[in-house]
Amino acid sequence: MAARAVFDEMSGHDGQSRDAYRILQDWLKSAPPHLLEHRREEAELFFRRVGITFAVYGNTEAEERLIPFDIIPRILSGKEWKRLSQGLEQRVKALNLFLKDIYGPREILRAGIIPPELVYLNPYYRPQMHGLSLNSDIYVQVAGIDIVRVDDQDFYVLEDNLRTPSGVSYMLENREVMMRLFPELVGMQRIRPIENYIDELLGTLKSVAPASSPWDPTVVLLTPGSLNSAYYEHSFLADRMGVELVEGRDLFVRDEMVYMRTTEGPKRVDVIYSRIDDDFLDPLVFRPDSALGVPGLIAAYRAGNVAIANAPGTGVADDKAMYSYVPDIVRFYMGEEPILKNVPTWRCREREALSYVLDNLHELVVKEVNGSGGYGMLVGPHASAEAREHFKARILANPDNYIAQPTLALSTSPIFTEKGLAPRHVDLRPFVLTGRDGVRLVPGGLTRVALTEGSLVVNSSQGGGTKDTWVLSE
Repeated sequence: MAARAVFDEMSGHDGQSRDAYRILQDWLKSAPPHLLEHRREEAELFFRRVGITFAVYGNTEAEERLIPFDIIPRILSGKEWKRLSQGLEQRVKALNLFLKDIYGPREILRAGIIPPELVYLNPYYRPQMHGLSLNSDIYVQVAGIDIVRVDDQDFYVLEDNLRTPSGVSYMLENREVMMRLFPELVGMQRIRPIENYIDELLGTLKSVAPASSPWDPTVVLLTPGSLNSAYYEHSFLADRMGVELVEGRDLFVRDEMVYMRTTEGPKRVDVIYSRIDDDFLDPLVFRPDSALGVPGLIAAYRAGNVAIANAPGTGVADDKAMYSYVPDIVRFYMGEEPILKNVPTWRCREREALSYVLDNLHELVVKEVNGSGGYGMLVGPHASAEAREHFKARILANPDNYIAQPTLALSTSPIFTEKGLAPRHVDLRPFVLTGRDGVRLVPGGLTRVALTEGSLVVNSSQGGGTKDTWVLSE
């Protein structure tokens, strides 16, 4: 991928206002600076009152933080969203077919499309899932696909998040605060709503309930507890869906059925929206020292008496080495060319790729195959020579654990700063729901923004923030 000038979402390459941003840009020109500063302060106060926080592990000074919010929305046209949503639907369908296959007939391995060791040696592969029949063959009910942009037409998938993707609560709260603080601006444009996400999520979860469930299945959200970094989101979603937020100790299994302890006695649970890692789900099957899970849960799951979303073992499809094969996965199962492109990726497990990466560390972004949150990565152009040498030694010690990608000229979107508007790099995480009745998307997603000038790291744990994402009606 050749290096390009940075594309700005508001002004493009030529500095002229793009159509989707024209109303916003005109409004900003007429808005007094003190108004924007006042609204920014109001937004921060709103988030403090609501308690929208995330935890930073290993940070003793500020374990709970407010996620930074920028008041300038990121805008997509209806045409742009249409192409994005088509590509997202295609990709998630293919990934579900892939998971069904590798835990079943394994045709893609027999066809030589993917090296078997990438599946069998993957830390997220769960042999206990082999041969298990799932309702509607859906493994991933909730996916968060990270999208980056480098030009007016070019969107790339940066990551597939299929285990416990987070950020929905921020997406919904960002929209609420924008509607409160900028009603006049919101009213000037035809912005597609996202408030129905909660109904869509609950409908998706209920749709995969076991056949033996009542007409209105009981759904619970399983959390590791209040010390988890995404606990705010867990409690937010449970409250908005009107379902119980439970920990492992609140559930038990009897005769391969899952029950919830209530003041009125045991109540059967039909669907568990799990926000804990597979390793901790069931101490009888995975980690025996887990106090977070439910003994016997997997036996009830295998018996078809409870649904777990997302299914155990989905992580095998979202590590960064497997990511590089997703275009082949789309072609194999869908018989179609991928609508959304991957970022070109070098797999350090391959000799030629390793040699190229080591020779070009100063130009590349190197990531751990199973890394997340912006940790365990090297941004070559921004790293010191000493840091690159240190990372080179890490790669050589375990090449299979690393992939590398070009340093993309990620698009920028304006943020509000003390000195006025300034461009910062952004990505987008749309959320894709898959139930018995098909794929559902709300228009937009969570825009994450690198608040530090020049930074390409948008993760909140690394100093990034968020924006509201507006998708305009066509």
